[in-house]
Amino acid sequence: MQEMARVFRESGPGLWRAVYVFTGGRRSVADDAVAEAFARAIHHRDRIRDPIRWLFRTAFRIAASELARDRRFEGERDASVEPPGEEEVDVMRALRQLPRNQRAAVYLVHALGYPAAEAGRLMGIAPATVRVHLHRGRRRLSELLVDREEGSGA
Repeated sequence: MQEMARVFRESGPGLWRAVYVFTGGRRSVADDAVAEAFARAIHHRDRIRDPIRWLFRTAFRIAASELARDRRFEGERDASVEPPGEEEVDVMRALRQLPRNQRAAVYLVHALGYPAAEAGRLMGIAPATVRVHLHRGRRRLSELLVDREEGSGA
């Protein structure tokens, strides 16, 4: 139990942020997915060899399942949550336009600093697939952010 408390303190915030980005800014889904993943991890702690990897994969699956059940909110985010700066708002808006796996890959690699192989393990996909998601996600983000700059008259 102490091990899981340590994992929660050290990895919980990063896991929550990754799921938040994965869901396109849906705070309630991120909250629920991370809480449920930790609850399941506590229940199965004797059978989990790599808790961080297990938690990421489980939280992503729970979040994806929740989004699939409630497609009418796809692409929306909670109105109560707004990143602080204008640049962050633009990036989050652009990220929301990417498919979930592209969002997760971009966030895990660029924001959390995971190598593609580790991001793949956390997401439950092959490293080559992560690299494809990264390539496509970065290209699309670049297009979206350039379009926004041109549209704003900057």
